[in-house]
Amino acid sequence: MADAIATYQNSKGLSYPLTKMNFLVTVSSVSGTAAFSEVTGIEATVDVIEFRQGNAHSMAPVKIPGLVKHGNVTLKMGYTLDSAFKTWIQECVSEVRGAIPRNEVQIELIDITGGTPQQMPTSPSGNRVWILTNAWVTKYSAPDLDAKTSDVAIESVELAYEELVIPN
Repeated sequence: MADAIATYQNSKGLSYPLTKMNFLVTVSSVSGTAAFSEVTGIEATVDVIEFRQGNAHSMAPVKIPGLVKHGNVTLKMGYTLDSAFKTWIQECVSEVRGAIPRNEVQIELIDITGGTPQQMPTSPSGNRVWILTNAWVTKYSAPDLDAKTSDVAIESVELAYEELVIPN
């Protein structure tokens, strides 16, 4: 194992950064698997509120943090026959539905030097983890179909979420 780790270090003994090609997506209450080829849009932005009192000595306003906003995350996957994940998508985007099922989604960047994926909520292996709380499917895009190419049929799912947790 030490030899494998040594191959991912430079001549000064510093480890290389994690590559973005090995990752795992887990949805809390969805059993089964769905393999994703791309995850984009994990972000959080804090609004800046500018405030200046009328009797302030400075002509510049004070900047204070406001609301935290999250963008939507897009997951792209090769067409899968897994029914559990497809059921969650259908429950969210169906015109006839009850309450929208929300889940915790964990996205983990896997360390190929020996780290192994762990279960939610943290990864003691040192892998980078992002947890999306109260996530639900807000958009589904079917694959483009073209009989003249041999490309993989890629489906796209967009998730809205309420909070981004970065435990490690």
